[in-house]
Amino acid sequence: MIRRKLLATMLAVLGTASVNVAFAQGSVSFTKPIKLVVPFAPGGTSDILARMIAPKLSATLKQTVVVENRPGAAGNLGASIVAKSDPDGHTLLLMDLSSLAVAPHLYTTLTYNPVKDLAPVSMISFSPYLLAVNPKLGVKTVAELLAFGKKNPDKLVFAHAGVGSGNQIVGLELAKHWGIQWVTVPYKGGSAAINAVLAGEANVIVNGSTATLPYVKNGQLVALAVSGEKRFESLPDVPTYRELKLPAADSGSWQGVLVASGTPAPVVAKLNAEINTILRDPEVVARIASQGATPVPMTPQALAKWMQESSVNFGKVIRENNLKIE
Repeated sequence: MIRRKLLATMLAVLGTASVNVAFAQGSVSFTKPIKLVVPFAPGGTSDILARMIAPKLSATLKQTVVVENRPGAAGNLGASIVAKSDPDGHTLLLMDLSSLAVAPHLYTTLTYNPVKDLAPVSMISFSPYLLAVNPKLGVKTVAELLAFGKKNPDKLVFAHAGVGSGNQIVGLELAKHWGIQWVTVPYKGGSAAINAVLAGEANVIVNGSTATLPYVKNGQLVALAVSGEKRFESLPDVPTYRELKLPAADSGSWQGVLVASGTPAPVVAKLNAEINTILRDPEVVARIASQGATPVPMTPQALAKWMQESSVNFGKVIRENNLKIE
C-alpha cells in the first residue's frame, strides 16, 4: 500500500512538472535574431540541413534565423563558440554529432567540454555513409578497391571532414579491417573533402549521403557501399556495409541541434517542439528523403542518451587505433 501511494505521488509530481514545463514553454519568446552555427564549410550535410530548416524555424519563432558557418578543428571551433554563448536559446549549433562524441577521447586539450557545456535539443536526421571513389581510379566494387589498394599501397588517398570527424574514424576502421594503408587527408568539412575527390587531390571518401549522393547520381563519384539497414532506392545496385561484412555497418552522419548548457528548460522544450514539428512537415520529410536521409526527431533526453552511448563506442575505436591529438 505504501509503495503504491509513493508511486502515485511520484507520478503526480512528474505530471505536474510536465504541465509546468509545457505552460512555461508557451510563454517563451525570442527577442532578437537567432544564430544557427554550422561548424563546417558551406555545402556539407550540416549546412544543407541548416539552410533547409532555418526559414521554417524563423517563421515559427517569429525571428530571423541566420546560418553562420564557423569551420575548423573538425567542428570543435564552432561548437566551442556555441558552448560559450549566452544560454538564452538565441545561439544554436547544428552539426554531425559524431564529432562531439569523438572529441573528449581524441583531444588532450579542448576549449570546451562537449558534455558539460552543451545541452541537447533534438536530433535532426540520419544519413548513411557512402563509400565512394573518383571514377578515374577505375574501380567499381569494394573488392576492386581492396585489390587496387594491396597492389598500389601508396596510391589511395582518403579525404575526410577533419581530424576527429566520424568519417575519419570509419575510414580508419575500414583500412584496418582490410589490412591496407591509405594516405588520409583532413579537410574543413565534408563538402571540402568531396571537392578534393572531385578534383583528383584525393580518390576515396566516406561521407554522409545528403552531401554525397548528388555527385554519385551525376556520375562524378562512384558509390561502392552504403552504411545503414538497407540499400538506397535510388542506388539499388550499391550493397550495404553489412552485406559486405564491413565494420561500422550502422555508422553515418547523425545531425543534431544543441545549445549552451544552462539554457532554461522551457526554452529548450520550445526549440525541441518547433524543430520536431518542422521535421514532420511533409515537404521537409520529402526533401531530406530525396538526399538519402531520414528525419529523426527526438526529445532532449533521448538525444542525451544517444550521445552518451555513441561516445562509449567511438572511445573504443580511438583507443584501439591509439589516436590522440595535442
